[in-house]
Amino acid sequence: MSEDNAGGPGESPDPGPQHTPTEFDVPDDISGIDNLLEEGGPLEPADVNAVETGDPTAAQQEAARELAERTADLQRLQAEFLNYKRRVERDRDLVRENAVYAVLSPMLDVLDSIDRAREAGELEGGFKGVAEQLERVVAGLGLVRFGEPGDPFDPTLHEALAHQGTEDVAVPTAKFVAKAGYRMGDRVVRAAQVIVVDPENPDAGAGNEPGGSDVPTE
Repeated sequence: MSEDNAGGPGESPDPGPQHTPTEFDVPDDISGIDNLLEEGGPLEPADVNAVETGDPTAAQQEAARELAERTADLQRLQAEFLNYKRRVERDRDLVRENAVYAVLSPMLDVLDSIDRAREAGELEGGFKGVAEQLERVVAGLGLVRFGEPGDPFDPTLHEALAHQGTEDVAVPTAKFVAKAGYRMGDRVVRAAQVIVVDPENPDAGAGNEPGGSDVPTE
């Protein structure tokens, strides 16, 4: 044995150059990184760190955050779709109502003629059957007739052709209906044309109200 390789008594052989770990060392188990690359997902520093340290907390938090974002996006899209669906249904109903209104409006004169013929006792025979069938058809389309003698006068439903004196009534009242009114739902197609009678003492009870009879008039 040569003197260069021989050690002194009690000395161990030289183990050779020592390897110092660096930040560029590749971990032995890189299966997690391989999986991320095979799935085509972006390789984020947090993912590499989770694989190297064996702590999946960071990856789980990132997945939970992305899930929450996707869920919020889905809920927003669902709400927008429901609002769009409601608008479409509302617009469809409005278009249908306007179409029916346009068809029925010119027919009111025909219905007035039928009313006058009925009042004169001339609604007989085949004409009577046709008139009744027409009335059923327009009623089926949502046209509702209103306006009868004795109804309280309502300016939103009645058109006052004249005021005919006073009678023993509590409020202005339709005494005679010249033409019936018609409506579709809440929409008035035509107000009832009426002759109105007023109460004999319209100010009765006004003195019982605060300042009702003490207000000076000019």
